[in-house]
Amino acid sequence: MAAAHDPVSERASILGPTLRFKGELSTAEDLVIHGQVEGTVGPAPKVTIGPEAHVKASVNADVIIVEGQVEGDLKAGVSITVRPKARVRGNLEAPAIHIAEGATFNGGIKMEPRASEAPAVPGHGRDASPVRTGTAN
Repeated sequence: MAAAHDPVSERASILGPTLRFKGELSTAEDLVIHGQVEGTVGPAPKVTIGPEAHVKASVNADVIIVEGQVEGDLKAGVSITVRPKARVRGNLEAPAIHIAEGATFNGGIKMEPRASEAPAVPGHGRDASPVRTGTAN
């Protein structure tokens, strides 16, 4: 039997390719950017930066997927994926980071497990945890 249609879980705001936005953008639903955004994006559950998008902004979301061009820091609670042909200039911070072959990336990477996943080590606080860095696959 097919699952019932749940429009709340399928909501997404889509910023079209001719849209230019400057300022602070936040949403409680997923966000897909195809146009130009400058400022700050997030918090949001999921932000997808489309292949023709140009984003000059810091982005904060649970999940971030980059297919286009971004200039700014990206911070995700779950993961960041930089797809082939994407161009990113800025720092990435998330528990899981994937940079696909063919992508261009210039910046720093900080990977730490989410607070709920961090192992408890006696005598070591969260600040004492080592920083893991990722490499392009």
